[in-house]
Amino acid sequence: MSDDNHTLPYPAGDSEHPTLVIPGGTGEDAVAVAPAKRRRKRWPWVLLIVVVVLALLAVAAELVVRSILPGVVRSLVIDQLDLPADQELDVEADGILVPQLIGGTLDTLHLSTDSVTLQGITGAVDVTATGVPLRGGDLRGASGTIRIDESQFTTLLEGTELPIETVTLESPNATVAGSVTVLGIAIPISLTVTPGVAEGDLELTPVGLTIGGLEVDADQVGSSLGSLGGRLTETQRICIADQLPAGITLTGLEIEGSDAVIDVDVDGAIATDQALLEKGVCPQG
Repeated sequence: MSDDNHTLPYPAGDSEHPTLVIPGGTGEDAVAVAPAKRRRKRWPWVLLIVVVVLALLAVAAELVVRSILPGVVRSLVIDQLDLPADQELDVEADGILVPQLIGGTLDTLHLSTDSVTLQGITGAVDVTATGVPLRGGDLRGASGTIRIDESQFTTLLEGTELPIETVTLESPNATVAGSVTVLGIAIPISLTVTPGVAEGDLELTPVGLTIGGLEVDADQVGSSLGSLGGRLTETQRICIADQLPAGITLTGLEIEGSDAVIDVDVDGAIATDQALLEKGVCPQG
């Protein structure tokens, strides 16, 4: 071979460019081959991306449900209670909603409004229901408060034998005012009572009485007004079940400022039994 075409020696191996020897080759016949680069495992990154995407989808689904649910519940309640179409009603559900929707039951549902009329009584209502079935059925339970003003509280007392013309609420008492006729003369009477609830009935406990603008004690009233005087000085229990839906039971009552705040328990079957939405019945006698 001519010396005019010299061959260049193969670069010496180093740490940066290692060489491999083909098995079976020796000496000059051995051929150096660069090692193949190792591929990095990509599956952890793919898994992370999948998890992030699923989390974003779950958040988006939760936001969609929270935006839709109040309107759906509001429509159902308005239809069930036969309320005006423009009735204001705030709806709020607790917890993560998507799993609850899949399970078919809402854990807790809060309903509130500043003004609603039920069976002729108007007031602000705040109710919390638990175990609300989404496919129909009874509630696990429900309770709440009804806040009414002086005029509505007066309506509740219409069935009593007290001489009531006006009612003034001033925490913690209520003062009813009216007049009685004695020997053809109308005498103004003002009775101050502390309202409460006993076995579902409204209870009025007298704490003060004025006749003709003068404070009197129980003995004076009994001797001057006879049987009426006895009723004025005794604790009275008044059934108001016939003024409320049958599915609602009074559990407590307090005067807060110039409002009466009534605690109620709601029969879970009120969601399915139309009769529980009708007025209740007071026992005869």
